[in-house]
Amino acid sequence: MRPSRKILIGVVLWTGAISGLHFRLNVDWSALGNDYLAENLRKLHVAYIPVTCHLTCPVTDYISRRSQSGNIFLPRMFQGFPEIKEALISNKMQAGFMVAPMAIALRAQGVPIRIVYLGHRYGSAVVVRKDGPVQTFPDLRGRTIAVPSRFSDERLLVFRAMKHFAVKPEEIRMVEMAPPDVAGALAVGAIDAFSMGEPYPSQAEMGGYGKVLFLAREYWPDYISCVLVVRQDVIDQRPEVVQELVDGIARSGLWLEQGRPYREHAADFVGRFYYRQDPALLRWALTNPLDRVMYTPLSPFKQDFDTIRDLMIETGVLDRAIEFEEYVDTRFAEQARSQAAWSYEPGSPQ
Repeated sequence: MRPSRKILIGVVLWTGAISGLHFRLNVDWSALGNDYLAENLRKLHVAYIPVTCHLTCPVTDYISRRSQSGNIFLPRMFQGFPEIKEALISNKMQAGFMVAPMAIALRAQGVPIRIVYLGHRYGSAVVVRKDGPVQTFPDLRGRTIAVPSRFSDERLLVFRAMKHFAVKPEEIRMVEMAPPDVAGALAVGAIDAFSMGEPYPSQAEMGGYGKVLFLAREYWPDYISCVLVVRQDVIDQRPEVVQELVDGIARSGLWLEQGRPYREHAADFVGRFYYRQDPALLRWALTNPLDRVMYTPLSPFKQDFDTIRDLMIETGVLDRAIEFEEYVDTRFAEQARSQAAWSYEPGSPQ
């Protein structure tokens, strides 16, 4: 056999081996085949963005894929809540995490979704420049603060602080900004402050240019930001699949609350494989201190949502007093209370 032919065969075999290894390690075959299954057999597509109040989504996916049951759902990362909203409406996603006021507003507008669980509690903060002139909330008069959406708890948090300090809404300029952009905007002075969920307050702290003016819990006890919503047709037709989803999220919340090693391990695999962030950022957000973000209890409580709804009406983003039962389905959270944490230990093979 001629040398050139041997080289060609070697190149072909090498390319085939590398391609085969790539497809085995990096291609999610369950996702590729999912859309070809009968509808009642398909796994749910679940939307999330790279923030700590969506962390139980990738944690559940990562751990369940390493269990005997296999993956429970198919997660997909988005960069903003408007995109998640459109994906839910078009049925490209059957479930997703989004800020609570947006979920309430969508249901009030007739969009067929229901809140079934929470993302986490606390985990949001108002952040200002470390070397800037803002030392107290009233110092924000005449300045610009970024919020993720007019339909966000972070915006409502600013209004609660305004009321506490007798600051009028017209005295502060609020702008909407995608969460991944706020830390950079603060660093270059494009904004004076932001009200956001983690890990963006941590990003500003780690960068050395931002400091937390106050945490959400200081002016809003039992604060929540994001919720898990599911399309109504899925709830009606496949309640057992919704229960499996909520059970998995509940188990991940309990797993994360078992201590620092679990949070640090989650920061590592979620940062690398899901959020495409430096794991050090998530580690900071999840451990400085450990109760900066809490993953229990995640059941939706009426009094919490009545507070959110009333603030939405007061601040002009909701035009009617929609009742709790219209937009929340508590059955799945009630069933999930019997769940235990995943039996997966930090440092297990990845």
